[in-house]
Amino acid sequence: MGLLLVFALLMSGCTTPRSEGALKVYDFGPAPVPTAATGSLAAVALFEPQVSPALEGNAVLYRLAYADAQQLKPYALTRWSMPPAQLISQRLRQQLGEQRAVVAPGEAAAPFNLRLVLEEFSQVFDAPAQSHGLLRLRATLSQRVGGSETLLALRSFVVQQPASTPDAPGAVRALTAASDRAIEQVTAWLAQVAPARP
Repeated sequence: MGLLLVFALLMSGCTTPRSEGALKVYDFGPAPVPTAATGSLAAVALFEPQVSPALEGNAVLYRLAYADAQQLKPYALTRWSMPPAQLISQRLRQQLGEQRAVVAPGEAAAPFNLRLVLEEFSQVFDAPAQSHGLLRLRATLSQRVGGSETLLALRSFVVQQPASTPDAPGAVRALTAASDRAIEQVTAWLAQVAPARP
């Protein structure tokens, strides 16, 4: 009888999907194909984004707005390939590079400085089966003249993207789409406020 019980336990273990316990790592995937490439706009120095301590890691985060909207929770077996702010900065650098030179601070002379603050990057559940990706980003543009720096423009970008599924893959897809939309908005905003060399 004991042998039968051990055999049954072994068989039940073999039928358990192994993929459920595997860590999955995501990035934003291939960058969208640019619609136009002018390369004629003024260069900008892109600073490393600032984030709150909750967004410093690689966790894919969610909130249960219907239960406790103040609590951020991580998916146990899902991670970003790098902190979200870095993924956004990398994608923004690619997008802006189609229109203008993008340099690191101190790398080369650029008339404009762009600083970003990522304030929110999570999947928000309005109900157990209904959620959306929420991105909140603040951008500050300043102009460098000689040794001084003057604030030119400040804008907040808030993007909500419905999630196709109420799980970690749904969060990744929604937050990637929200990031691409926010980057398009930042790029268009910069084209207006920093179109040419001062």
